[in-house]
Amino acid sequence: MAERERTELVVLVGLDRDGTEAAAGRLLERDPALVVLHHDLRDLRRGRVHRRLRVGGSDGRSLLELAHGCVSCTIREDVLPTVTRLAGRVRRIVLHLDPALEPEAVCWALGAVAATPGGPTVTDLVSLRGVVTVVEPVRWLDDATGDDTLPERGLSTVPDDERTVAQVAVGQAEFADVLVTVPAAPDAWELARANAVLDRLAPLAPRIRLTGLEPADVFSPALPAGARRGVPGGVHDPLLRGAPPLESDAGVRTLVFAARRPFHPERLHDALDHLLDGVVRSRGRIWLATRPDAVLWLESAGGGLRIAQAGEWLAERDAAAWDAVDDDRRALASLAWHPRWGDRAQDVVVLCHRAVPSEIEDALRSALLTDDELALGRASWADLPDPFGHVHDEPCADPLPARSDATGRLDEGER
Repeated sequence: MAERERTELVVLVGLDRDGTEAAAGRLLERDPALVVLHHDLRDLRRGRVHRRLRVGGSDGRSLLELAHGCVSCTIREDVLPTVTRLAGRVRRIVLHLDPALEPEAVCWALGAVAATPGGPTVTDLVSLRGVVTVVEPVRWLDDATGDDTLPERGLSTVPDDERTVAQVAVGQAEFADVLVTVPAAPDAWELARANAVLDRLAPLAPRIRLTGLEPADVFSPALPAGARRGVPGGVHDPLLRGAPPLESDAGVRTLVFAARRPFHPERLHDALDHLLDGVVRSRGRIWLATRPDAVLWLESAGGGLRIAQAGEWLAERDAAAWDAVDDDRRALASLAWHPRWGDRAQDVVVLCHRAVPSEIEDALRSALLTDDELALGRASWADLPDPFGHVHDEPCADPLPARSDATGRLDEGER
């Protein structure tokens, strides 16, 4: 299907149910031909999902009974088939997500999971225009820096859902192509801090007030080069996507930590506490002395952090491994090649709103192997104490086996 003939799709998300509902209503009011598809997951624990499909003056509601009350079943059994059926029959679709959903995982499913065995994916049939995230900046910053879990806040009823509100809030804003701001009258300083965080977390996303939102703002936006447009990222993508400002603003600062020697696992474990207080987001690639081949992905939001294996370094790999990766990764590895370490490196970006970046840098640098430890050699490093499992959570939890998708990113179950 030619691009100009394709149905356009926008993913709408946000923690505030009222805010996202107002945004969906505003878009439908301005373009009555829009189709708004929403799945309410508040009753998911009992295997029930409330589906709402709005177009023009009609407002259809139905109750779905699922064999398993889980998010992945909802997406696979109804979200993907419904959008597939609508593709080519309507001009524009707004996929209005439940607050508990992270848009990157949903967009991955839209492009990788077929609604029927052997059939096309959603993005084979529609033009995914991007992700729109609704935020009230000050309230969002409180959510993005807290420790509450989704069940504690009433945003999830699934018993084993241990994700934090901060993880979801940060993921929704970070993956946004457009940020829609809800009017509020907060303290000017707190608003400045929240905006400084968003400037660094989603530097390419234009901000539009809800009261002035138009369909053209989200379906045909003049987004800058490099906008995600709903395409998930990879572990080896640039960590400073969109060239966010590095200078301090309203006390918000970004630390870029880089080193070429391995971490001592036990000392790194101790240093992670510095990433759990006063930090909005940390993310990056690391390597441990005990695991010289493994690329580990570190990611934190608020008071929660996770580290998991996400592929292997190209150092000491054969030509087939080099051929299997994309051109950008080959170029990055070649340009930064170290005569001893190859492409292995520590690269972590930390977005601080209250923490002192120099203290975090000192803690991470002290966790690297010393000159004396390096001199002992790799055989000696294998005996170092290693408190990390395949997937490691902070606060500590039982390790779980890790999986990775084709991009090398951890899939939703391991975050």
